[in-house]
Amino acid sequence: MSDQFSTIDYHTGGEPFRIVTGGAPDLPGATVAERRVRAIEDDRAQWVRALLCSEPRGHADMYGCFLVPPDDDGADLGVLFWHKDGFSTACGHGTIALGAWAVESGLVEAEPDGVTEVVVDVPSGRVRALVRCEGGQVQDVTFVSVPSWVHARDVEVVTSRGTARVDIGFGGAMYAVLPASAVGLDVVVGDYPALIATGREIRDQLNDRVAAEHPEDPRLSGIYGTIFTAPGSSGDPLHQRNCTVFADGEVDRSPCGSGTAARVALLADAGELTEGQVLRHESIVGSIFLGQIPERDTVHGRPAVVPTVTGSAYRVGTSEFSVDPRDPMSPGFVLR
Repeated sequence: MSDQFSTIDYHTGGEPFRIVTGGAPDLPGATVAERRVRAIEDDRAQWVRALLCSEPRGHADMYGCFLVPPDDDGADLGVLFWHKDGFSTACGHGTIALGAWAVESGLVEAEPDGVTEVVVDVPSGRVRALVRCEGGQVQDVTFVSVPSWVHARDVEVVTSRGTARVDIGFGGAMYAVLPASAVGLDVVVGDYPALIATGREIRDQLNDRVAAEHPEDPRLSGIYGTIFTAPGSSGDPLHQRNCTVFADGEVDRSPCGSGTAARVALLADAGELTEGQVLRHESIVGSIFLGQIPERDTVHGRPAVVPTVTGSAYRVGTSEFSVDPRDPMSPGFVLR
């Protein structure tokens, strides 16, 4: 008798998102945040996560989720995001994919022409996906983030490529942000290995120094990713390229949803992005998210914004995975 797992796979701006529709472990908890803690401690949940991320069923940059009940009737679904290194607190590209899937699967009934709201409980809070349809087909999805803010400015880091200074922003997770040129790099595929290595160095150094403590919830503390920025090719200051290195050296093929939310917060704080303006945020593979500021807020005693991030997600296939009990490679392996 072998284990069986069903998935529906999407990509958002090139970044994979694997939705587990059958075989996910049962993870008790009163909230999605509690279920995440349970998943981190649960051997079965970690095994299934590793199985569906790792080769030969996945790869080092795979991303996905377990569907779980929402915190209450105010949301349509709950979700636990995962990647090769564990369970994350937020995922904008995943929320965009979930919005498209919820409408396309019929989980949430949608008008063939118009915008349908899909409400999702994630470990960092409640988010919304505004799914725009034309002629019965999903055109794009706008992810409405949790409140996002500036955690710290001008923090010195010492890397193997020299000393640099980073800003730290929260967009559902903590991100360190710096120009790629500050460490002699660019947001191009040719610099991919060096961006990974330097992103890891920056994350590890800041976390060793406890530089990104969430003011209220320690489960949201710590640098999750390093965002390297560069100007866009158009010359417009609000067209920017980025490479987001998250977890332990994964690279987001999309412009990174929660990372874009953190960028919007940093740009808004600096007066470089205001209401009515649009950040055209481009990934290392050329895909685009649009970031805006529809709302401002105050959280934890500091100014914040509630960013929106618009992108598109596409279904790429379905899978029925099995595990032969004789297979010595289960749950798999990761090569970087």
